[in-house]
Amino acid sequence: MNEQMTSLERTLAAINHQEPDRVPLFLLLSLYGAKELGMTPKDYFAEAQNIVAAQLRMKEKYRNDCIYTFFYAAIEVEAFGGEVIFVEDGPPIAGSPFITSYQDIARMEVPDIQATSCLARVLDATRQLKQRVTNTAPIIGVVMSPYSLPIMQMGFEKYLELLYFHPDHFHCLMKKNQAFCLAWANAQIAAGATAICYFNPLASPNMIEKETYLATGYPIDCATLPQIMGPTATHLASGIALPLLDEIANTGTKVVGVGHQEDLSGLKHASAGRLCVLGNLNGIEMVKWSREQVHEEVRKTIRAAGKGGGLIVSDGHGEIPLQVPEQVLLEISEAVRLYGTYPLDRIQCNG
Repeated sequence: MNEQMTSLERTLAAINHQEPDRVPLFLLLSLYGAKELGMTPKDYFAEAQNIVAAQLRMKEKYRNDCIYTFFYAAIEVEAFGGEVIFVEDGPPIAGSPFITSYQDIARMEVPDIQATSCLARVLDATRQLKQRVTNTAPIIGVVMSPYSLPIMQMGFEKYLELLYFHPDHFHCLMKKNQAFCLAWANAQIAAGATAICYFNPLASPNMIEKETYLATGYPIDCATLPQIMGPTATHLASGIALPLLDEIANTGTKVVGVGHQEDLSGLKHASAGRLCVLGNLNGIEMVKWSREQVHEEVRKTIRAAGKGGGLIVSDGHGEIPLQVPEQVLLEISEAVRLYGTYPLDRIQCNG
């Protein structure tokens, strides 16, 4: 199992639907870095150097194929002046919505990316990591889609009311969120990110009717994604993607992040060289996986979608929970090498 490619070469081959030396492994380790350094989440995310140290250590420990500069989703709320609540055993969460009336939307100002301290820390970490890994591994930056961000900005119920019944206010909010999303994504690319993960859970039919998404969110995604100055991956954060696969591909994104409920074999067949599949291990169940379960789940994923490239093994949500034991991650890494080395073994992966 001698690995001949760098992590970046391996990933590019998979995205281009070629078979690399093995299936790439993206352990999306964000908050997990606090565990690696023995720090509280609040202290960990306070300094860019912590993220740099943890990402480099975790890449080596788990033989991970990506660097993940994602801090926490609520950082985008924080950038707008909203509240962020730090907890000991989970990712920081958005506090009370800062949009409480439709008039707040009109008054809302798009943050200056470089002058916003929480975002500046992410850019600092990105630049430092780029200097360290150069072009050997992909550095994955993150943005929330303009369409999904309002769930944190104003609360889900209030946002649905806006989306369904107040189109003028909805379009006003989308215009501002799109301006922020593009500035934030392109600042990360300029700082050294190889690609941007575009989280868009509200697009999934798990969350909203397809026809509603097509009338409201889809035009926004089609207008936003091509303006990001680097490759993108659309991630539905555990939501199902197959009913939207054509639309996701039409936005120009290169990768689709899918959850554990997805029909992975069907999705891989339907993507037919258009989209690379990222997923779909169950991060919640992972907390209690035995060694045997790890090997079965990894083997199942590779068997369903590994042939011909076009697969990156990852979790299905976009972040490994803090409660997952280190040994499970080590076993995932080992299993990917055992079952995911090309050419795929007929007995191991197709039996």
